[in-house]
Amino acid sequence: MKINIERLMSNINEYARYGEDPKGGVTRPSFSQEDYSIRNRFISELQKINLEVSIDAIANIWGYYAKSQTNKKPILIGSHLDTVPNGGAYDGALGVLVAKEVIQTIHEYNVDLNHPLCIVSFTAEEPNDFNLSTMGSRAFLGKLSKEALKSATDSTGRTLKEAVEKAGGNLDSISPLEKEFSAFVELHIEQGKRLEKANIPIGVVDSIVGIYRDKIIINGEANHAGTTMMEDRTDALNTASEIVNEIEEILKKNDTKAVATVGKFNVYPNAPNIIPGKVEFILEIRSESEKERNNLLNNIYVNIKKISERRKTTFTTENILNQSEKKFDKDIIESLATTAKEMKVPYTIFPSMAGHDATHLSEITKTAMLFVKSVGGISHSPDEFTKQKDIETSANVMLQAVLNLDNKLN
Repeated sequence: MKINIERLMSNINEYARYGEDPKGGVTRPSFSQEDYSIRNRFISELQKINLEVSIDAIANIWGYYAKSQTNKKPILIGSHLDTVPNGGAYDGALGVLVAKEVIQTIHEYNVDLNHPLCIVSFTAEEPNDFNLSTMGSRAFLGKLSKEALKSATDSTGRTLKEAVEKAGGNLDSISPLEKEFSAFVELHIEQGKRLEKANIPIGVVDSIVGIYRDKIIINGEANHAGTTMMEDRTDALNTASEIVNEIEEILKKNDTKAVATVGKFNVYPNAPNIIPGKVEFILEIRSESEKERNNLLNNIYVNIKKISERRKTTFTTENILNQSEKKFDKDIIESLATTAKEMKVPYTIFPSMAGHDATHLSEITKTAMLFVKSVGGISHSPDEFTKQKDIETSANVMLQAVLNLDNKLN
């Protein structure tokens, strides 16, 4: 029994048209018109293969498949359909479409299962205009309060409540989760070069690194760019620029696989003839160890203080994310690895350097992930690409892994 690769590739290409960007990528943030449209298509397709479809309070989409009555908890598979601005066609969507293809194949082959299957497309996995990434999985687990969700607005002033209701959800109904699962497996592109460098099609993910983010504000003095001499300036942008360079140097000198990034920058007043008086940026650190993240953070802030004092600026900080590393379930990791071995598919086991909804699901059920090779390690870009042969291999491993889990899980 194998998945229908022609059908799967057709789905991938067709879904990429929702939010097709003139720059060559896909722009489909959650609660955009493109997102609403693809949600409707996805729901319709699940109904066509006889799944019982529901939308929860945060607008996660669930599809339930059971050939016969059983009291066993479902095996959950899926990912997300939203994208970053001008992103690729594979991040998130591949996991959802492979999950759909797995269930459709099992349905077509009329396979008797011990467990029901459940597919999910989580709302707003990517960072978005409401500043709540992995929103769907976190809200589902009760990690985001009703008050925080109902008070959230985007840059246009639209409330999250309004956006969620248009997608079929209802923030007034947010409550502790009601669904229980036997396991959760999420398939995703790697978004890195490890598999490509090793010339291996798939990776079994045994953990997800911790992610820490601070918003840092540098305050200087806005002044006339022509009449203020260089020695009289208190330039927030120059201070911030030096800090960003120092962050890079600190990480390069640190003998570790940890990474740090400054990927968002706001300059005020952002005019060509005014010395920048304020700069906001977000510092992110990712590593497998909380101790390591704390040591790096302390080192970075010691240097921020020195630079800021020397340049006669001030700074404030606000933590906006402190997500611990997560170890995945040994049984599910072993089952995915054994499946690949039985199918004679080369694989490796490693941690994910990117955050995923599986991070949160691991707190309530046995969880692991399957990564697929990314060409050039490129993601969050129009150049994001995974070869058809690797997609086919990973989808068939996913299919067989679900069947194996169905037999092994109690």
